[in-house]
Amino acid sequence: MNSATQSLTLAGEVGVIEALLDAPVGLQARGTAVIAHPHPLFGGTMHNKVVQTLARAFVQCGWQAVRFNFRGVGASAGQYDEGRGEALDMVRVIEQSAPFGPLALAGFSFGAFVTCHVLQTLGTERTPEKLVLVGTAVSRFEVPTVSQELQERTLVLHGEQDDTVSLQSVMDWARPQSLPITVIPGVSHFFHGQLPLLKTLVVGHVKA
Repeated sequence: MNSATQSLTLAGEVGVIEALLDAPVGLQARGTAVIAHPHPLFGGTMHNKVVQTLARAFVQCGWQAVRFNFRGVGASAGQYDEGRGEALDMVRVIEQSAPFGPLALAGFSFGAFVTCHVLQTLGTERTPEKLVLVGTAVSRFEVPTVSQELQERTLVLHGEQDDTVSLQSVMDWARPQSLPITVIPGVSHFFHGQLPLLKTLVVGHVKA
């Protein structure tokens, strides 16, 4: 992403996990944000533009950001596991890149689905200070609910014209939880042309 980006090689359940670390220059990081990418079978990687935008937003707020490739993507070992193994991958990334200190989690599309499962695995022992879910793939996967305790720390963003995950499906998922959704008018799943707005909204949430 920039000259401050560092390559990481982490240990996963089935082998190596390839990752990147972006850190604020000249500052002690406020905490660590771990960010999950979209669907591995449809071109999703840690280099996805939305994922990079999320990383930039956290770095701007003084956090270090860790992006990683799920199993079977890039140099990460293993193969696609329908979210189960991917959640294990993300837990291992958290354990190694953010073993202590403030934690934030973020995910885009399939990555948001995986992130919600990781929340359940972490439980109350490692509650994130901030949670960001973008284009949450609720129409394609069984996405767990966000606990009441976490909701005030959570930002859910969705494009009005998302043709991959319908806005209606996200509203149906959020309604029983009374979980607020921030809808961006005219925006598609990949936020084409609106990445600066996405970054602004995430920065506002992280700084709040």
